[in-house]
Amino acid sequence: MTDHLCLDDQLCFALYAASRAMTSAYGPLLAELELTYPQYLAMLVLWEKDGARVSEIGDRLQLDSATLTPLLKRLEQAGWIERRRSTDDERVVEIFLTHGGKKLRKRAQDIPACMLDRTGLTIKQLVALREQLVALKDHLRLPVA
Repeated sequence: MTDHLCLDDQLCFALYAASRAMTSAYGPLLAELELTYPQYLAMLVLWEKDGARVSEIGDRLQLDSATLTPLLKRLEQAGWIERRRSTDDERVVEIFLTHGGKKLRKRAQDIPACMLDRTGLTIKQLVALREQLVALKDHLRLPVA
């Protein structure tokens, strides 16, 4: 009889361990930028869309405001971003890159290539893996029938 409760056979544990290893591998690269991994992810969103609403950033990162707000405050204290109330609706907070935050993007430019090298995967393999993980995430979010 097969034991389905063996840790090494669990997909969830493989994903968890791989996620921790990936985050750890980013550590030295991000330390040079004085960013944590979650801060880096927030900066990626802002480098795509400067002036994003806090709610948009939260949606993209799948973080609630209780987690995101302190992260954004630390980025602001570091001088990478500026939080501003929307002129259209003062309940809305928009996040803008500072000059330093825009310059930081140039310093971060080589991180994806460094991480690709660290994975040992080809670009084709990396794209396929990312697509599988996104499909898995989307499927797990479907309501249970």
